[in-house]
Amino acid sequence: MIQLFHCISARSFRPLWLLEELGLPYELHMLPFPPRVHRKDFLALNPLGTIPLLVDGHTRMSESAAMCQYLAARHSPGQLDVAVNDDAYGDYLNYLHFGEATLTFPQTLVLRYTHFEPEGRKQPQVAQDYTKWFLARLKTLNARLADMPYLCGDRFTAADVSVGYALLLAQHLGLSAQFPDHVAAYWARLQERPAYQRAQAVQWKQAKEQGAPEVAAPDIRP
Repeated sequence: MIQLFHCISARSFRPLWLLEELGLPYELHMLPFPPRVHRKDFLALNPLGTIPLLVDGHTRMSESAAMCQYLAARHSPGQLDVAVNDDAYGDYLNYLHFGEATLTFPQTLVLRYTHFEPEGRKQPQVAQDYTKWFLARLKTLNARLADMPYLCGDRFTAADVSVGYALLLAQHLGLSAQFPDHVAAYWARLQERPAYQRAQAVQWKQAKEQGAPEVAAPDIRP
């Protein structure tokens, strides 16, 4: 059975959401954030000490966007992935990684320099600059969504999960009120998906049952 190691609302929410979309059986391990500090035993499983960690037989993965690509290709060919001979394949890969590399990265700096650094090391100007960077990158997304419901046309794919997590993180940071119109409508559509709602419910339920702190704390990689 697939095993996913997860902290509430961390990047590991991407594969959790996709597992729910796929209807696959999985075992969810809830950890306190950051696990490399609070669960030293986790380092034996993932020497990086970062979340997520996905274990599927001999496969071990630590990158959330890569997990989305892997799960979609392996368990839903032609459905939540896009075939290599499809005209939309390039767009699919681009937005799958856009969600992490372009949209999530600047937000981790905002989190770090507003929440996780001690008082003497907080950098309000850095946080402001990277907030502007993130919001500026939404212009590309807004234009893409002007005449289509999802990033690959009329079809929901793993790319939407990747980008959707970045919008969830922005919501945690209080930035969703600044989403441009098409992005805001897209984010509302994503939140209406039953699998998204199940993923939200299961992370809170399992956190309580496993005794993990019920605190939303996206992973920061120094």
